[in-house]
Amino acid sequence: MNVRWIEFKDIVDKRNDERPMGHLTPIEGLKDVPFEIKRIYHITRVPENTIRGFHAHKALEQVLLCLNGNVKINVSDPFSKEIFVLDNPAKGLYIGPGLWREMYDFSPASVLMVLASDIYTEEDYIRNYREYTEYAYEKSKETANKI
Repeated sequence: MNVRWIEFKDIVDKRNDERPMGHLTPIEGLKDVPFEIKRIYHITRVPENTIRGFHAHKALEQVLLCLNGNVKINVSDPFSKEIFVLDNPAKGLYIGPGLWREMYDFSPASVLMVLASDIYTEEDYIRNYREYTEYAYEKSKETANKI
């Protein structure tokens, strides 16, 4: 699966007395993430026991970061599944195209930020899981035939 962690710089701001004054995490497209960032959005105030996502993208790449609190991300394809816990604002989860994702177990006051490789295009979404598995199987056959 084309999913992996990305560790960002976590700069601790210290003053003369060496007390931490907070953290700064710079993120630059094409440098810290493997694409030009064309859209940023965030998800907040998610009610308890809510599951979001339930879709895949045909071409879009994303990096998910939990800026406050924590959230679980279930990333899968028809062949495998992996669950990631986002709980560090200096650590992002890269999700490549063609993967199903679901976000759940949002902690109170959590803030999930998403960096996207393109603007919103409804045609890029696959929102039905049966259609997604058919799409993913077809893509895997195309890849196998190229080898």
